[in-house]
Amino acid sequence: MTRAHHADVVIIGTGMGGGTLAWSLRDSGAKVLLLERGDFLPSEPQNWSPEAVFGENRYKAKEQWRDANGGWFSPGVHYFVGGNTKVYGAALPRLREADFDEIQHAGGVSPAWPISYGELAPYYDRAERLFWVHGEAGVDPTDPPRSGPYPFPPMPPDPYMEELAERFRLQGLHPAPLPVGLDYRPGGRCVRCGTCDAFPCRVLAKADAEACAVRPAIEWPNVELWTNTYAFRITTNASGDRITGVEVQRGGERMRVAADIVVVACGAVNSAALLLRSATARHPQGLANSSELVGRNYMVHTNSVLVAIDPRRPNPTVFQKTISINDFYHAGVDSEFPFPMGNLQPIGKLQAAMMRGVARHAPDWSLRAAARQSVDWWVMSEDLPDPANRVTLDSSGDIVIHWRPNNLAAHSRLMRQAKTMLRRAGYPILLDRQMGIATNSHQCGTLRFGRDPGRSVLDRYCRAHDLDNLYVVDASFFPSSTAVNPALTIAAQSLRVGDHLRERLGVATVHDRLTGVAEA
Repeated sequence: MTRAHHADVVIIGTGMGGGTLAWSLRDSGAKVLLLERGDFLPSEPQNWSPEAVFGENRYKAKEQWRDANGGWFSPGVHYFVGGNTKVYGAALPRLREADFDEIQHAGGVSPAWPISYGELAPYYDRAERLFWVHGEAGVDPTDPPRSGPYPFPPMPPDPYMEELAERFRLQGLHPAPLPVGLDYRPGGRCVRCGTCDAFPCRVLAKADAEACAVRPAIEWPNVELWTNTYAFRITTNASGDRITGVEVQRGGERMRVAADIVVVACGAVNSAALLLRSATARHPQGLANSSELVGRNYMVHTNSVLVAIDPRRPNPTVFQKTISINDFYHAGVDSEFPFPMGNLQPIGKLQAAMMRGVARHAPDWSLRAAARQSVDWWVMSEDLPDPANRVTLDSSGDIVIHWRPNNLAAHSRLMRQAKTMLRRAGYPILLDRQMGIATNSHQCGTLRFGRDPGRSVLDRYCRAHDLDNLYVVDASFFPSSTAVNPALTIAAQSLRVGDHLRERLGVATVHDRLTGVAEA
């Protein structure tokens, strides 16, 4: 093994957390090395092909994880520069203000966060600017307080979706523009195609971590990116109280990168697996694991797809993700069910090839007919933290996911409310399917942050309680999953950690530079 490199900060992973942190440190003067196990996702015609993306799983990782019963499954992970944001739906809502407090759910308690919404709010502002968020303040009654309007106006809905929103308003509901990150700015690259959600963007118009964070970061001379580099172990000094670097596989060679600070951002499953894989005599249960919580409290939301079909009326919508409904998000809206239920938002417009996985024996003509007449929804409820839901490694080093969905009464009630509102809106045919263990796009919670080292892995700035120079900035730090998309919160916390690291490194924070307190 060779010691081939040294960096002030090594960031493992280039998704929403790692990519955003690299962007935050780009002008710090610190020598930053980004490690990505994959490569740049190629721009090619297959980017926008439902057959290639869904039928062939062209961009999905070619690996298998195990479930608690020993069976194998193909996880929904993508190893490219930008991580899973390369294929995400670009929905970028903030957490609701109450999500930061303890909440009683039908299935248990959602714990409080160690920071308040107010502490994260200015970083939400910055993250929305960085990721081109389009939205409209003041329409959704559950929206948290804001310092001002969204950076860009909401995505204009197709006429069909605007008419549907009006049908919901007549029921007393409050459909609001879904905050989305797209380059639909004046002169922007977005063409409002029908292959955005779950597809790579061929023209880099989706606000993914590559386009918005990694590419601008590596234009700076102090930020370097290594692709096709797999980090398999984090190393410590002999006493085990400090991180010294990362062992990686690159170009067929195993080497060690020395680092003053190591930041893990591999996704909630792979980040936990990396810390477990890095066990030493001083840390026999894995790094940062004195609390025995590394890998525990794995959450992914309780999700279902709901397809509503009106056989009398085709849906010509191209870009469907323009509204969301949070009327059922908080407790108190259903007199028979005094608990929170969750969020409703459209998914990208379904096409026949995208439906094949759930209707394997249906004739093609029936799938095309259904897709022409449908409007398609994501029904999302909070998955509560449970220490038994966890990530472990088997004797061969393979990842094992122990996960049983919970809070199902809330999800069932939300599905009932969703079907009621859609029937009232004119949809007599309603088909739903709950997602299983392989749908892990919203994975979080395996390295939760908190104030008490005995009940958390990380502190309020996502620094490991046990190791002063180890940080984690993906959704591993979430103590609860909430019931909205996690990406913007990951980015906001990464910017907050970035300011913390700038202070630690002795350079000005963004806030300092904007207020004139110090010069970068």
